Amino acid sequence: MKTIKQTGFILAAAMLTFACGQSGETVETTDAKEVAATEGQTLSIDNSATAISWKGYKPTGQHTGIIPVMDGTVAVDGGSITGGKITFDITALEVHDLEEGSEMHGKLTGHLQSDDFFDAANHPTATFEITSVEPFSADDVVADEEQYETENTPVAATELNTETPTHWISGNLTMRGTTKNIKFPATVNLNDGTVTAKAGFNIDRTEWGLSYQDESSVADKAKDKFIYNTVGVILDVKAN
Repeated sequence: MKTIKQTGFILAAAMLTFACGQSGETVETTDAKEVAATEGQTLSIDNSATAISWKGYKPTGQHTGIIPVMDGTVAVDGGSITGGKITFDITALEVHDLEEGSEMHGKLTGHLQSDDFFDAANHPTATFEITSVEPFSADDVVADEEQYETENTPVAATELNTETPTHWISGNLTMRGTTKNIKFPATVNLNDGTVTAKAGFNIDRTEWGLSYQDESSVADKAKDKFIYNTVGVILDVKAN
């Protein structure tokens, strides 16, 4: 049985839970891993049918949006995924909880692309490259950890995970010039030359140097002067 501890931030609460747990949880994060040579047929990511959503939290509120996909591929051999890579456009990051064109929308969009967060001027793209895909066992669980409670405590990763995961996906996520390997449960389907993959999980933004108002540096959290380190991510990917 695989058990992965998680702690952290959220996104789109449309995913159902497959394990009980506390608030928070971020995916297992390790150093970058070698990408194996891919085999089989290469499918192209369908940008119009692929969505990468995010949700961030602070004690006094939440923000949501998407990061558009630029391009990508998925390699399939004998009914199994052998590799893949997706590139995201940080410069086109969108904020969806504020009215587009408003002063606050412009300020938040600019701030997220600034050096405080993604540093889009120097790192305009982010990438995710698959390093392994393993079957998900009925005995596999995600172990949750508690998090500082406020009115906007990040939703548990177990509530973001898909209801019936089929695989564990591991891959190198590169943002702001830093590459970390992450592992998360996903529901994957391969049918008639099409691959779909859905997943919901949390990451710790500070692992990639997005450390503005890092909650771990706040001595008195009761003052609510921090941003949760956990960010929720929901992937909905299609390749043809």
